[in-house]
Amino acid sequence: MRKLILVLSMLILPISAAKAETNVALGVSVPGASVGINIPTYPILVQVPDYPVYYDPQVTLNYFFYDGMFWVFQGDDWYVSSWYNGPWQLVVRNYLPVYVLRIPMRYYRMPPPYFHGWPIDAPPPWGDHWGHDWEQQRKGWDLWDHTSTPRPAPLPSYQRKFTGDRYPRELETQHSIHSKKYHYLPREPMTQRYYHQQRNQSTHKNKEHENKEHENKHQARGQNRP
Repeated sequence: MRKLILVLSMLILPISAAKAETNVALGVSVPGASVGINIPTYPILVQVPDYPVYYDPQVTLNYFFYDGMFWVFQGDDWYVSSWYNGPWQLVVRNYLPVYVLRIPMRYYRMPPPYFHGWPIDAPPPWGDHWGHDWEQQRKGWDLWDHTSTPRPAPLPSYQRKFTGDRYPRELETQHSIHSKKYHYLPREPMTQRYYHQQRNQSTHKNKEHENKEHENKHQARGQNRP
């Protein structure tokens, strides 16, 4: 009997682990709602003084625009998208753009509790929170020449007309519209990383769709033959 219970538990555990892993993946890939982010209309973006970053003072989110992409700090994680309401991609902490890290705490509309006691006109001391290993890998992120701050990227104002049912949810549709309407390309390597990842995802999905259509047409021809 004990051997039977042991065997059954070994069979059940991989299934549970696989289910948990799937849920984590869905939490990142489902547009907006799965990570608690929902911006129903194009945001009101105001530039952070002396920074190439915009924020929305009217939303109860840590919501920013930098280097051609939208960034959200939710819980203890960052998310990025080329469209104002996602779908959102989880950002690896070691690959956050420097000016996203440098945003002063004053412009976080929902600061986490551990921000308390830190100077609000300075960037969050991420190394104190994320630890020594992160600090070593991103050494110098908080040191820069304030007189040579780059100009902010142009706002993708064309997205203003895409609200409600008109908002494109498919990545390939988003990329198609974005490439036609917005010609700015990210300048910071860390931003380029996520921009190209999202573009490659949309290209891959578009090819899958084309291959499926080709397969369906081929099958239809075969069925119509006498």
